[in-house]
Parts: sequence; C-alpha cells; structure tokens
Amino acid sequence: PRHMDSVLAILEALESPARGGSPGTATALGRRLGVCSTPGCRAVLGEPPGTPERPLALTPGQWQLLTELLRHDPATPELGAVLAPDGSTVALGPLLAGIEAGLRSGGFGRPLPTLDPPADPLLAVTITEALGISFLLAQGSDNNVTTLGPGGCWDDVENPRNYTLRGPPSPVPDPVAIGAMDGVILGAQLARGPFPVAELLRGYYGTGNGSEAGRPPSSYRRRHFRALTGQGRLEKEVGAVLGVLRMLSPSLELLRDMGTQEVAAVARQAAREFSERYVECPAIMPRCLWGARPYQGTPALLQPPLGSVFLHHTLEPARPCWTFSACARAMRDMQHFHQDTRGWDDIGYSFVVGSDGYLYEGRGWHWVGAHTKGYNTQGFGIGIVGDFTASLPDPDTLALVRDELLPCAVRSGHIRPDFTLRGHRQLGHTDCPGNALFQEIQSWPGFE
Repeated sequence: PRHMDSVLAILEALESPARGGSPGTATALGRRLGVCSTPGCRAVLGEPPGTPERPLALTPGQWQLLTELLRHDPATPELGAVLAPDGSTVALGPLLAGIEAGLRSGGFGRPLPTLDPPADPLLAVTITEALGISFLLAQGSDNNVTTLGPGGCWDDVENPRNYTLRGPPSPVPDPVAIGAMDGVILGAQLARGPFPVAELLRGYYGTGNGSEAGRPPSSYRRRHFRALTGQGRLEKEVGAVLGVLRMLSPSLELLRDMGTQEVAAVARQAAREFSERYVECPAIMPRCLWGARPYQGTPALLQPPLGSVFLHHTLEPARPCWTFSACARAMRDMQHFHQDTRGWDDIGYSFVVGSDGYLYEGRGWHWVGAHTKGYNTQGFGIGIVGDFTASLPDPDTLALVRDELLPCAVRSGHIRPDFTLRGHRQLGHTDCPGNALFQEIQSWPGFE
C-alpha cells in the first residue's frame, strides 16, 4: 500500500546499523533514484551518483515500491505520493530532499555549498525552486495556467494504491506543497542534530492509517511552516533561488529576458498565493477521502458570496474526533443518518470541523445544504464534531474556525466581508450549538 507506514518500514530497514545503515542512507539512495532532478536541487545537493542496485536490507517488493515512488516525472507527480496517517497526501521527493539538506546542514555528511546569490538551501530543495518555476511558467504563457494544485483522491484510504489528481497538474500540486512543508519542518529539526529519520517521521506522522492515539504533529504543519517561513521570507527566498537559477549554465530561457523588478514581482505573487492557499487557510478533506456516498437527487447551486455563517455542534457523535480515521468515520455515520433516517439528499452541513485540525467537505462551497431550516440558501452551515453543551472544543479547533476558516472564506469570495455569524438556536427551536459553544461565539467577529 502507498501509505507512510510502508515508507517508514523501508527507512527503518535502510537505517538499521545491524545492516550497515545510517541516518543518511535513505536520503542518499533517494537522490540516486531521482528525488533531486531539478537544476536548483542539484546545485544544493549535488549530482546523483550512478543508478543504484537493490540494497540487501530491502525485499524486492519494498525496492519496487521505493523506485516507483521516487522516480521523478513532472508529467505524473501523483505517482510519487503516499497517504499519511493524518489523512494528508505527501510527495516523497521534496520531503526526502528537505531531510537530506537538514542532515547535511547539521553536520551529517558533506557540507552544503554556499549558493550565489545567497539562498536558503533547505527552502531551495523543498519549495522555493518549484514555486518560482511554477509562477515563471504562468508569466510566460498566454493561457490561464494552473500555478498551484490540484488535490486528488485515493482509490481506498484503508489500502491506498492509486492516487488521482482532480485536474491538470501544476508544478506544485497539493501533495508536493505538503511534502515540501514537511521537508522544511523536519529538515529544520534534523539541522539541530541528526537522529534516525524513520524515528523522526514516525513521531511526526503518527502510526497506522487507523491510529486513534491522538492528533499527530503533522496536522499542525501549516502553523509550524508559518513560524519557520513567513510570507515575507518565502518571497525573499523565491527571488533568491530564481537568482541562483539565472546564474546556472545553461540559464533558464524563462529568466533570460526578465529584469530584477519582474523577478521580484513573480516572487511576491508566488509567496502570496502559496501562503493564502496552504498556510493561512485550513486544509479541507474532500468527500472522496472520507468515503462519502453519492448525493441522492439533484443539488441546488448557491449564489456566493453569501451573507451568513451558521454554527452547529453535531451532538452525535458527542465526543470530538482527534484523528483522520475517527473523523472520517464520524462523517460517514452522519451522512448515513441524514440520508437514511432523515431522508435528506446528503449530509446536511456545508463543512464539518474535526479536532484533528481539518475541515471535512459536506455540501461544500457550491451546493445548498440542509443545516438551518429556512436559511439554507443564505449561508453556510459549519458543524463542529462533539456535544458542546457543557464544554468547549479545544482552543486549536476554535481558532481554526474563528481565525482561519472565516477570514479565508471572505478572501476567497465565498462569504461577504460584512457576514453575520449566528448559532443554530437563533434561527430554530434547538439547543444547538450547545450552551458552552454558543456563549463562546458571541465574542467572535460577525456575531449578531
């Protein structure tokens, strides 16, 4: 299966001292298999040595999986991705490149070169080169070229084998963006002192696609990446790596006729759009990932921007869900109840918020929901998993709705800047969203 557990088993075998391994074994092998195939990455990590043979530590099946995942092909970026226990899809190329840069900057292996002009090597091999190239290509095209995304769907989240992008790929599809952010975060940790990579990754992603142990650190990637690399620094480093690419021979055709101001404008736009999409806005788990049934009937289109947001608690399940598997199961249970017991066309909410750090797509941004009787065409219904009569969601979940989801929905044109926020009880005979949560939201922007 193409999930992170399979990769961790391979890394543990490669790193085993009993089999002659070390923390750098996997990253060196990854580079030989094609992880670092772009000019900027090779300027940082060096040219890969010759084609490797299967290490004795790996079974033929493990070797086949690893070579399939790490062979870089820009036309099919989805082939290099795996499903992580937090439900996110991670491209291994930028993840392993960031890990190697971190190890080497921490003194493990050959030192990293000083780039001319100066650029951060960790950011160059993970995100800034790919980001700069993506927005350069868009500048040089007459068509409406995709610069970021898309996301995609797995055939089976319990046994993932095929991942399909939901549109034409940009140089930075969602798995590459996620793998790059993880590569930056983990590379920065390894720069402070190398220890077994598999152990680091297991602690970061959690274990098992069915893990119920609690929210893994990987679900905080957006917050941690923002702390390490704010939008201003990202803009500076995209500009710097484009300067490095200009100096490389042969220089990029796209850069040849661009002046300093034009390059700076590309870097500014790239950093702003990446930050808005992947850092400031919460991640949304699409219906295909939580295992939604089809919509029963003909959905009606919403007419954005809408003027209202209606907040709910789910009541059942009464306990917050802390992992992807638990939240996905809660979504399926709610959809079954709404469709089979209540006779609705689909799960009623527009989005549902788990305590695992993610939004789950219900009716989504485009379709009329069944969440607030009499008002479904006027606003989005946001449900938080749990019973919040006597207690509140955890602070991170509250912040995700108040500080990320609502501002992001305004910026993206889904709700009006002067939107009103109401609890479900204000518009119907119900205790929803629970006394504790209703008291809390009265201090939020937009509440009336």
